[in-house]
Amino acid sequence: MASIRLPSSLSRRATLLALALAPLAGAVHAQAAFPDRPIKLIVPFAPSGSTDLAARLIAEFAGRELGQPIVVENKAGAGGSLGMEQVAKARADGYTLGMATMSTHGSNAAAYGSRMKYDPVKDFAPVSNVATVPSVFAVNASFPAKTMQEFIALARANPGKYNFASPGTGSLGHANVEHFSSLAKIQLLHIPYKGAGMALNDAVAGQVDGITDNLPSALPHIKAGRLRALAVLSETRSPLLPDVPTYGDLGFKEMGAGGWFGVVAPAGTPAPVVNRLNQAIHAAMKHPDFIKKMDEAGATLIPGTPAQFGVQIRQALDRYARVAKVAKLTAE
Repeated sequence: MASIRLPSSLSRRATLLALALAPLAGAVHAQAAFPDRPIKLIVPFAPSGSTDLAARLIAEFAGRELGQPIVVENKAGAGGSLGMEQVAKARADGYTLGMATMSTHGSNAAAYGSRMKYDPVKDFAPVSNVATVPSVFAVNASFPAKTMQEFIALARANPGKYNFASPGTGSLGHANVEHFSSLAKIQLLHIPYKGAGMALNDAVAGQVDGITDNLPSALPHIKAGRLRALAVLSETRSPLLPDVPTYGDLGFKEMGAGGWFGVVAPAGTPAPVVNRLNQAIHAAMKHPDFIKKMDEAGATLIPGTPAQFGVQIRQALDRYARVAKVAKLTAE
């Protein structure tokens, strides 16, 4: 059978079309095969904090669902900004993810403003929120105040004498205490650390007077009597600390509720990859051991779509922009 020769102009067009479609075909294949190698999950805080705890549960159980290891990498500094900057600059292929929090995607933007090296909305693709957790304001067991009312009275009588630790300037812990200080009309000295774990360790050791930390990581020290909880940042009292009042109970309803943990990818990550990750995280969150460990930590699971998580991120940005004005929150 005789072969059919295309006119040279048509041949050139066919060649150009094939070349143009080749990358698309490759991308579709890559997405269909995702994941075919380990995934890195960056925690923008030091090990042993609450964000690290949630990340390692996600790594364990979502990794099983995906059939590939998820490797947790801690990169602390600047209230979580250093780690999230690394995520924002990573290749948008789903193999580098980050743990987003209300610090990295809320209070940091309020504190750092134009000095932020990433945009919490434009530079990320939301994958899924994971959990909401109360935070707790606690003091070292040797501190003289037994209640928040006593703490406020001491702080008012001694402006600037007492201090508090936070995971870093602009972090959620920093923003929340500054907000509370402005509402309670007290002055506290801020001691920033490079992560929640280090801040918590010094609060337990008595190197600092107080700390606001997420309940999961602070709870063991409270139960052991090394820290004394004075207030919980949550809509309702925690069943794990039923005798500790919320800020609302104390008359500070403007403090709002607790924070959240979620997973983000670099902006431009293909939607099929984001959806695959979302499905794996949601499947992991149904595992009895995942549920049990998060429940023991006082966390409430809040799985949702990427779009829903995007809305929550924008709400956090709006909230802490308002807090920054009230508390005069700025990075040193």
